[in-house]
Amino acid sequence: MGSVLKTKSYAFSLRVVKLFQYLSTEKNEFALSKQVLRSGTSIGANIEEAFQGESKADFIHKLAIANKEAFETHY
Repeated sequence: MGSVLKTKSYAFSLRVVKLFQYLSTEKNEFALSKQVLRSGTSIGANIEEAFQGESKADFIHKLAIANKEAFETHY
């Protein structure tokens, strides 16, 4: 499970960065694109943190944060 989550979240982060670059250079859109960049790349960072968690509760908490960031990015 861990490697699939890490692989997919990393690939998603790369796509988010490309989207940010497109929106900021081609469309001159900065406010929303920066927020998408922050929340979209935060997903993978929180998944990485979850796998380094100090306890099962910490692991679950970090994955819950990653899930919230995914919903925010989707919005």
